[in-house]
Amino acid sequence: MLFIKAKQIHIKVRKKLSLESLKSIDFSNIKGDVLAGITVALALIPESLAFAAIAKVEPMVALYTSFCIAVVISLVGGRPAMISAATGSMSLLMTTLVVKYGVEYLFAATILTGMIQFLMGVFKLGKFFSFIPQSVVSGFVNALGILIFMAQVRQIAGQSLATYIMVATTLVIVYLLPRFTKILPSPLVAIIVMTIVAINTDFHLRRVGDIGNITGTLPSFHLPHIDLSLEAFLIILPYSLTLAIVGLLESLLTAELLNELTDTKSSKNREVKGQGIANIVTGFFGGMAGCGMVGQSIINIRSGGKGRLSTFVSGAFLLILIFVFRDIVKQIPMPALNGVMIMVAFETFDWKSLKYSRNLPLNELMIMPLTMAIAIWTNDLAKGVLVGVILSTLIFSWKVAQITAVQSFNSDGSKQYAISGQLFFGSIANFMELFNYGEDVERVVIDFHQAHVWDHAAVTAISKVVERYRKLDKSVTILGLRGSRDQGESP
Repeated sequence: MLFIKAKQIHIKVRKKLSLESLKSIDFSNIKGDVLAGITVALALIPESLAFAAIAKVEPMVALYTSFCIAVVISLVGGRPAMISAATGSMSLLMTTLVVKYGVEYLFAATILTGMIQFLMGVFKLGKFFSFIPQSVVSGFVNALGILIFMAQVRQIAGQSLATYIMVATTLVIVYLLPRFTKILPSPLVAIIVMTIVAINTDFHLRRVGDIGNITGTLPSFHLPHIDLSLEAFLIILPYSLTLAIVGLLESLLTAELLNELTDTKSSKNREVKGQGIANIVTGFFGGMAGCGMVGQSIINIRSGGKGRLSTFVSGAFLLILIFVFRDIVKQIPMPALNGVMIMVAFETFDWKSLKYSRNLPLNELMIMPLTMAIAIWTNDLAKGVLVGVILSTLIFSWKVAQITAVQSFNSDGSKQYAISGQLFFGSIANFMELFNYGEDVERVVIDFHQAHVWDHAAVTAISKVVERYRKLDKSVTILGLRGSRDQGESP
C-alpha cells in the first residue's frame, strides 16, 4: 500500500520536474550563483559525512541525500537561493530506526516523510508556521549560531598548532579579501588556498578523507527492500511524522531568515510541497530525509548566490566532486572548512536581537533566551522552538484573558457593568468573578459593547451569570451582545 502511493506520487514528481520547472531558474546572476554553488558544495561534503555518522549510515547515503535534495529543491522549492540537504537535526531523529530495523526502513521512512510533507503543502498547512513569534525565531537563529560555533571548537580542540594557524588564516582571507576584490567569493578562495597549502606541505591536519570513505559511484533508482505490510508501515510512520514536522520547521525558519537577509519574499506552501517532493526523490535514490540548512544557505548568500541556480549548482557540483575530483576532495583540510563555518556562526547570530530585547516586557524577554537554552542544552533546535512557542502561547493567552468591568449606576436606579476584553474559555473564570451578585440592586445591566465574545464557553458563562442573578430574584439586561435581546434575561 505504501509503495503504490509512493509510485503514484513519484509519477507526479516526474511531471513536476519537467521543463516547466526549469523556467523558474533565473540566469541573470550566472557568475555569482555558480561560484556560490561551488563554495556551498565544498562545505556540504564534510557536513554530510558527519551527519552520516550521526545517522549510523554509510557516508555515500548522506552525500546522495545532499545531491538529490539540493537539485530537486532548486526546481520546485519556494525560497530561491536556500540550500537544503542532509542535516544534523534530521540525522538525530533517524538513528534509532536505522539501528533497530536497518537502512532500508530509513529509505522507506524518507519516502513517507516526503509524502506527508507534500500533502501538508497541498492542504496549505504551511501558513500555520507563521504563528511562530519573532522572539522564538531569534532564539532559534541565535542557538543555531552558537551550536555551529561550538561544533567547530570541538573539532579543532586539541589539534596541532598548524590547525589553529590555518583556521585563523582562513578567517583573515574570508573577512579581508572582500575589501580588495569581490571577483571570487572569499570563502571559496580561502578553501582553495588552504587546500593548495595542505597538499604541498607536511602539516599534520585532519582532511575530508579522514572523516569517511568517498566512493565514485553514482546514485541509482532504488526501491526500499522492506515487507509491504501494515506492520512495516506502522514502524516507519512515527519516524516519518516527526521528520516531516521537524524538517518543515527548520526549512521554513531558514526561508524566513533568508527573506529578512535579502529583503525578498518566498512561498511557504510551495516550499512545503518542494521539501516533500525532494524527500520522495531522495528516498528512491538511496538517501535519507533532509531539510533546509541555515549555515549553508548563509554561505550561499554571503558568496553571492541569489537565485535557484546557486542551489542547483551546489547539488550538481557536489556530485561532480564525488565522481570526478574525489582524490582532491579528500585532501581538503578540515581547518579551512572550520574557519568558514565559524564565519557562518557569527553571521547567523542575530546580534540586533540583543539590542532590541532591552525594550521588551519581562515576560516576552525570557522567551528568546529560554528558546536558546533548551535548543543548546538538548542539541535539538526543534525542541527549543517547541518550548518557545508553547511559552509564547501561554503568555499571549494570559494577556488576552484579562477582562475588566467598569461599574456605574443609571438614572433609573439600575446598576451597569461595562465589560471590556476578550471573553473566551480562558477568561470566563475571571469574568464570573466581576459581579457582586448578592450586594447588587434588583436591576442589573451588562454592557458588552467593548467586549468580544468568542466561543460557546463564553456564551455559557454569560448564561450562568444571568442564572445566578435570577436565583436572587434580580433581572438582567444584556446590551451590545450580538443576537441578544435588549430587554431579556438571557443572552
